[in-house]
Amino acid sequence: QEQLVESGGGLVQAGGSLRLSCAASGRTISRYAMGWFRQAPGKEREFVVTISANGAGVYYTDSVKGRFTISRDNAKNTVYLQMNSLKPEDTAVYYCAAARESLATALIRHYDTWGQGTQVTVSS
Repeated sequence: QEQLVESGGGLVQAGGSLRLSCAASGRTISRYAMGWFRQAPGKEREFVVTISANGAGVYYTDSVKGRFTISRDNAKNTVYLQMNSLKPEDTAVYYCAAARESLATALIRHYDTWGQGTQVTVSS
């Protein structure tokens, strides 16, 4: 059974940092693009960042550029999201997802496996 498990969320003050991890099991992610999405209360799930299977292609939503960094360790079947200079507006449940293709993609419909999410709360 394919499974993605996120970890690393928590409560942090504005300006602080968190590192999220997404560990995959039942599926070798090295051939697939991976993405991070987030959903704030009362809002739709939104794209944050995606990375291609080989790590060469990375795309960020504008609001996190220069603050967030995605990386992947295919040997460990794990993807990471380093979040620095966090802002209260970054507060959301963060989801890791695996795409059905190797190219980086921001489209939710291209992702077929999702984690359960991890809460990130940034206090002002």
